[in-house]
Order: sequence, then C-alpha cells, then structure tokens
Amino acid sequence: MAPDTKKHAANCWTKGNEALERENWDYAIEQYTTAVKFDPETSVYRASLRGSQCRKYNNNKKGASLAGIRTKSMRIKIKGLRRKEDWKGVDALAEEGLRLNPWDAGLNADMAEACNMLGFKQAAIFGYVTAIENDRDNVDLHRRLAYLYEERGEYSDAITHWKVICRLNPHDSEARSKITQVEASAVVDRGGYEKADTTLDVRTGYDFDGPSASDRSSDGDSPGDSIEADLQHAIRKDPAELDNYIKLGEWYRRSNRLDEAAEMFDQALQVSGGDINVREQLEDVELLILRRNWRLAKEKAAEHPDDEEARPQAAAIGSELLNREIEVKSSRVDRHPNDNRLKYELAMCYMQVAKWDQSIPLLQQASADTRIEANVAVALGRCFLKVKKTDLARRQYEKAIKEMSAVEKPDEFKVIHYQLGRIYEEAGEVEKAENHYNEVLSVDYEYRDTLERLERLQAGGGS
Repeated sequence: MAPDTKKHAANCWTKGNEALERENWDYAIEQYTTAVKFDPETSVYRASLRGSQCRKYNNNKKGASLAGIRTKSMRIKIKGLRRKEDWKGVDALAEEGLRLNPWDAGLNADMAEACNMLGFKQAAIFGYVTAIENDRDNVDLHRRLAYLYEERGEYSDAITHWKVICRLNPHDSEARSKITQVEASAVVDRGGYEKADTTLDVRTGYDFDGPSASDRSSDGDSPGDSIEADLQHAIRKDPAELDNYIKLGEWYRRSNRLDEAAEMFDQALQVSGGDINVREQLEDVELLILRRNWRLAKEKAAEHPDDEEARPQAAAIGSELLNREIEVKSSRVDRHPNDNRLKYELAMCYMQVAKWDQSIPLLQQASADTRIEANVAVALGRCFLKVKKTDLARRQYEKAIKEMSAVEKPDEFKVIHYQLGRIYEEAGEVEKAENHYNEVLSVDYEYRDTLERLERLQAGGGS
C-alpha cells in the first residue's frame, strides 16, 4: 500500500476519533469507513468503526429499526459474490450491512471470511471474534477462528477455541484431534529460539511459517540451528521417546512434506505399539496425500484434454480417496459411537457411492445433533427419494425447511423447495407444488426446470 494512502487512512481515523469525542456518531462512522477503505488490513480501523456504530445505536444489540429485513437482500448478494470469489465485494457489502446492525454475527463472519481470503489476517481475527461475541455457541465460527490462529502461530488461542468446540460438542473428533496437533505445533515453535539469548538457552519448541533453508537438516547443523535436525537428533538419542516422532511428523505435515510426515507417523505408530491416537494422525496424513494426488491428477487432466489416460487416472485416484475415507470414518464411528457429526460425514461418503441403505441409519442417528439437524434432514430426504420412499422424503424435507433460510443457505433452500415441488406435483397436489416452485424462483429464477414446471402447472398441464 502506498505511503500516501496509509497516511490518508490514518488522518481519517484521527478525524473519526475527534468526532467520537464530540458524540458526532455519523461523522465518526463516515471517517472510520473511509479509513477502512483506504487501509482494509489495519484491524484498529475496523474496531473503531464497529465501536462507533454500536454507540450510535446506544448499544441496543440489534441496530437500526428492521435491520434484519433491510439486510436480507444484502445477504443474498453476498452469497452470490462468495460463489464468484469476489472477496472485495463481500467485504464491502458486509460492511454496508454492519452499518445497520454492527452486532450481526453473520455479517461479521462474512467480513472476516473475506478479509482472510484477501490476506488481511488480523482484520479477519477481529471479525470472527466479534461474530463469536454475538453467537457464542456457533461451532463453525470457533472452528474458523481456531484455524486462523493456528495459521498465525497463535497456538494458545487456537487451542482455546478447539476446547470450546469440545465443550459444545463433546463428540467432535476433529476438535479432539486438533488439540493434540496444535499442542505438538506449539512445542515445535521457534519462539524457543527467538526468545533465547543463545542457542544454549533453547529448551523446547519452535514456531514456524514453513521450512526455510536453515530449517533443513544437514550434517553441519548445530543444536538450535534447525528444527528438523534437532528433532532427528533427539530421536537418535532416545529412539523409544514417542513424543519426538510426533513433533517431527507434525512439523513435516505443517511444512507440506506429507510423504515424510506419513513415514514419521508410521514410525511413531510402531514405537507406540499401535496407539490409536497416533494411528488417526497417520490416517489423516494419508488422506491429505490422496487429496493432493487427486488434485494434481485433475489439474493434469484439465491441462491435457487430449491425454486419454489422464482423466481415468484422476477418476481412479478420486475413487481410491473416497474408499479410504469410508474405511477411516467407518473405523472411527466404531471407536466413537457418540460422535454424530462423524456419522453424518460417513453417511455423506456412502451417498457418493449410492449406498443409500447404509447412509439412512447413520443419518437417523446423526439427527440427534441439533447443530446439523437441518443438513441431516436434507440428506435423509434425498436418500428416501432414491429408495422410493417418497412420503418419508417429504417428511424430512418439510422438517428441514423449518430451519432453512433463503438468506443463510440459499442452495439448500432451493433444493428442498424444488424437491417438495416435484413430490407434490407427482402427487397431484398442484397448489402446494406451485407454492414450492414459487419459493425457488424467488431466490433463483433460472434454477433447473422450475419455471417450466410452474408454467405447465399454471396452464393446467399434468406432471
């Protein structure tokens, strides 16, 4: 960013502070908004803006009159911009909506996501923290913030949010696994180097953003010069100490050296005598390797459309990945029978290979988790349609529609209303079918053949 631009942003921020002291909220908001536009990375400008907006509404926690209705169209537009990956547009529109209600958790999260994608990490953290303050039990928000903290090397904060997720959902297997992983990353923290006056002061742990040339092991490395070399030396010194294998495996994983990570976790598994937690970490890395290989194969097939072998190879790797995911998640469901989210994930894998009868009981059990109840109902509706249980499908879709908003989940909203329209159309209940098709068209006028079906019904045509 040009120095003049940053200077202009700072000047606007100063003017905003002066206006705030005079309780001239509108002018303060105007100046802070300009500061954010000129310098969107600086989180203090966002914080000042949000604070002035809250004071304008006398901290009423709900913003302007009818703010929810007035921001409805903005939310729909944000969904479209997100699909186009227009993150600057998402940020701008979210900020526009927050002028009406600065406490809106969804809009704060939209702003945070946009900032994260644009590389404005501190502003993203501010957005997620603000969103959580207004929606404390939202597991998804805690998850996003935990990942962001981990990415920035703020491990203690990341662990805090993973623990919150465990408290909100004791059966969340990812949260349990991430606590172990992030604690290992906290040990592999270069702060042990940076905070020491000499390498002799280093005891445990380093922080890193990825391996530099000096981080690579070599015969000439001295203690404290290389994370990798130090951990390898520790393993040679005490081959029975499991913790060092796990630290090095996690270091390789975070450095995207996945094959070496898999090898290290495999060694850790042998040293541990088959410890199930180590096995799960190895499985996670193996899945990452398959996903990487699948992505590379798909890219190759797209870049070389004339290569007759490229597309089948990509399909074969994708099939291998899905089968491995089913294998891993099946064993984890057996080990964690109360983890309903894991059952939902396994059911979704089974649905990809059209194993509807295996998906249905898993989804029925997963429906006990109220946080994913609506998503489960949508999946169950699809499964019941596939096995020709239309009435059961209708019940699930009608259950899901009560929890589904065209603003928050436009894609699911359209699917449910479209399927209900089809079900009622085939049952000869024309009025109900028309109502559901109209709901679809109110969100997406070109969705599939909805318009054609509605016009045929209105013209008195049959299914």
